[in-house]
Amino acid sequence: MRLDAILDARAPAAELAGLAELAERCGLGGVWVSSLNDSRDPWANLVPAAQRTSRITLGPIAVNPYDTHPLKIAAGLLTLNELAAGRARVVVGGGGEALQALGLAPSRRVRAVREAVEIIRAAASGAPVAYAGELFQVQGCRFGWVQAPAPPVCIAAGQAQMLRMAATAGDGVMMSDVPPGPATQLIGMLDAALEAAGRSRAAGFRTSVFTAWHVYADAAEARREARRWLFLRGIFRPWLLAQFLEPGAVQLVMDSRAAFARAFVAGNHEVEGVPGVVLDALVDNLTLCGTPARLEGIIARLHHLRDAGFDSVALRLYASPAESIRLIGERVLPALRRA
Repeated sequence: MRLDAILDARAPAAELAGLAELAERCGLGGVWVSSLNDSRDPWANLVPAAQRTSRITLGPIAVNPYDTHPLKIAAGLLTLNELAAGRARVVVGGGGEALQALGLAPSRRVRAVREAVEIIRAAASGAPVAYAGELFQVQGCRFGWVQAPAPPVCIAAGQAQMLRMAATAGDGVMMSDVPPGPATQLIGMLDAALEAAGRSRAAGFRTSVFTAWHVYADAAEARREARRWLFLRGIFRPWLLAQFLEPGAVQLVMDSRAAFARAFVAGNHEVEGVPGVVLDALVDNLTLCGTPARLEGIIARLHHLRDAGFDSVALRLYASPAESIRLIGERVLPALRRA
C-alpha cells in the first residue's frame, strides 16, 4: 500500500517544498495540498516542491468546478505537470460547506464533476477543445504547449451516484473519512460500476482514501486535535454513523451540526450538547489517533483499508508534519511492507 501526505496549502511554498523533499526521502508516494478558501494558490504553491523532488506525485485536493472553471483547473494541472515532469495529479470534487462562505450553492454535483473531468481530459490531449455540456461550454481553446502525458484525474466520491460516474469518467477515486467496514461496501459498489463500464481496479483504476492523522507522544493532545477537526470529517452521514453509534447518538450528531461548526470555528475540542463518549467514538472510527508507542492499532487499520480495496491512503497531517512524515517513513511503511 502507498501512503501519501496531505499538507496545508496555507503553508509557505518553501516550507511545503522542504516537507515534500522529506516525504520523498522517507518513502511516501506523494504530497497533496488542501485547496481551501483561505489557502495560498495550490498550483503555484507546489512549484518549488516540483523543482526540489524527482519521484513523488504532487497535486491539490480537492478542486471543484463551482469556484474555478474546469478549463482553468486544466491550466493549473497541466502547468504543474510540465514543471514536475509528469508527476502532477488532481482530485476533482463537488465542493462542500466551504462554498457557502463564497455564496455558492452547488447543484447537480455529479453532472458538474463529470463535465469538469471531461473538459480537463480534452485540454490535456493538446487537441482543440470543443465542449458543449449541460453546465459548461468551451469553444476555440487549445493547449498546444502540452507535451507530457496527460496526468491522472481522480474524483472525490463516497456515495452511489458519484461512484458510478467516477467509474466511467475518472482515472480513480478518493473517498474520505471512511472506516474499513463501510469502505468494503463502497469498494464493492465501485467494482460493480467498473465492471458495468468494462473497467477494473486491476487494470489501473486508482483507489485512495483521505484519512486524518493525529499521532503524537501526548495522547491527550492527539485526541484534542482530532476532536477539533471533527466538523470536517464527513460526520453528517447517518448511514456511516450507524455503523458504530446507537440510533439516538446518530440523531444527536445530525441535530448538532451548528454546535460542531461553532466548536470548529472556535478551535474547541468540546462540542456543546454532545457527550465526550460520542466525540471519542467519532475520533476512533473516522481518524487515525494515538501515540507512537501504540502504533499497532493504527497499522492494523491501514491493513484493513488495504484489504477493503484501497491501493493508497492519503494522510492529512496537522501539527508537526515533519515529525509525522518521519514516523510514517521509519515505522509505518516498513510495517506495511512486512505484512
